[in-house]
Amino acid sequence: MQVEFPEKLDFLFEPARYKVAYGGRGGAKSWGFGRALLLLGAQRPLRILCAREFQNSIAESAHALLAQQVDLLGLSDYFDTQEKRILGTNGTEFIFKGLRHNVASVKSTEGVDICWVEEARTVSKASWDVLVPTIRKPGSEIWISFNTELAEDETYKRFVRTPPTGARVVKIGWEDNPWFPDVLRQEALDLKARDPIAYETVWGGNCKQVLDGAIYANEILAASGASPSRFGKVPFDPSKPVHTFWDLGRADKTAIWFAQVVGFEFRLIAYYENRGHALQHYIDYLRTVAEERQYVYGEHWLPHDARNELLASKRTIEQQMWDAGHRVRIVPKLTVAAGIDAARLLFARCWFDEDLCADGLQALRNYRYDVDPATQQFSKNPLHDWASHGADAFRYFAVAIAEPQAPPKPLDGPNDRYARRRRSDAKPSGSAWAA
Repeated sequence: MQVEFPEKLDFLFEPARYKVAYGGRGGAKSWGFGRALLLLGAQRPLRILCAREFQNSIAESAHALLAQQVDLLGLSDYFDTQEKRILGTNGTEFIFKGLRHNVASVKSTEGVDICWVEEARTVSKASWDVLVPTIRKPGSEIWISFNTELAEDETYKRFVRTPPTGARVVKIGWEDNPWFPDVLRQEALDLKARDPIAYETVWGGNCKQVLDGAIYANEILAASGASPSRFGKVPFDPSKPVHTFWDLGRADKTAIWFAQVVGFEFRLIAYYENRGHALQHYIDYLRTVAEERQYVYGEHWLPHDARNELLASKRTIEQQMWDAGHRVRIVPKLTVAAGIDAARLLFARCWFDEDLCADGLQALRNYRYDVDPATQQFSKNPLHDWASHGADAFRYFAVAIAEPQAPPKPLDGPNDRYARRRRSDAKPSGSAWAA
């Protein structure tokens, strides 16, 4: 069979544990990877996992691309394209899964020969930490394709900046694409003439320092450019309490920042997010991480919706946290814009643990303004996407500690759990925790 194929992707037919193709728009990475997998799967039975960070339905997967390639390559006699799978007559199987917050399903996927992670730029550290050891069959391979954006993206750092031993890493652009249409070729050349810097990032595949429209662009640049950088290894101080700051969700994500106040520094020492779980999952996580890292908790700051009554429970999230033995505070209610301003002011005093806060930092770097569909300009409203939950939790952190208060006076009255809660509710906006 004679198949047109990008020369730079020839390495896909050679054995390697990791095969990585990255670059700018129009490089035919997805087409090339899809064709290679179908050709290999037609030759011998393979179990191929096609993964993305976010996949809420089969329509968001590579299923349609592969089905199209089956037709273009004339392989309809070799593959049966079903609604959620593609099966080869020789036993080859293509399966499709999302990675983020889908740990149990990913871990249960046994016997994978090749895992293709498509659009891998946004894959989180937590997802990679689960996926890589799951693909453990002898001779198994992990294929990675993505368009570059930020040099601090987890995928870029892990597989391009410091690739694993034996990895095959190739940068590919539109010039290497045998199917590149003339209309897009002219668009690329026009942008190169009009805005060479934009061309280098959009079509050239070179990394940006910050995303266009990034809400915390200046703050992130200042933190990374500081000497020393405020993104690095942040020490945990066992003499100080650990406070947490939450953005709540169930079908949506719940995000939690863990912070300490040490002198005039705000130390962001850990971050956790998940979805699809009831509150007990997060209470159990607090206990587990406290035991592992010797945390002693101070206050847990929740947004106002923590006081909403739940259909499945007679108790609010706030009440459940109190009943679990945690001291709870509700974040003062401000507009989103005012909260963002508070976060910007606070950023210069924040130090972030680059490893334990990796997914939270990824959210902050990707938190950006939405685009007005009428003007195609950035609006005043943040885009609500996967990055907004971690960013919202960080905003609540900033609002909660914007006005530190003096230590409370000695108690003169009841000191049971509910009395403490009444006193907490009566306090003015701002934190009462001591540094």
